[in-house]
Amino acid sequence: MEMVTSLAAQRPVVIFSKSDCCMCYTIKTLIYGFGANPAIYELDELPNGQELERELLVLGLRPSVPAVFIGREFVGGSNEIMSLHLKGELVKKLKKAKAIFM
Repeated sequence: MEMVTSLAAQRPVVIFSKSDCCMCYTIKTLIYGFGANPAIYELDELPNGQELERELLVLGLRPSVPAVFIGREFVGGSNEIMSLHLKGELVKKLKKAKAIFM
């Protein structure tokens, strides 16, 4: 959890992803669409990606990606992000984290 937590604290929005994951692509596109500039960590392209993925699995994500942190808080995977979006709460979270300034 140490490495994931440290990386998640570096930017207002952090997404752990895999380059070949369609749901990761969807979540990144959604968040970019609001004007946010998230830090993206592609686990399948990083030398320590497997270690990071093990830490994400400890958080309870199955599958481990996408894993989204907003304002240092672990928000969840694609289901949680889409749920927030459909409720109209995702933009509020992004604003509160100062990831967007609409």
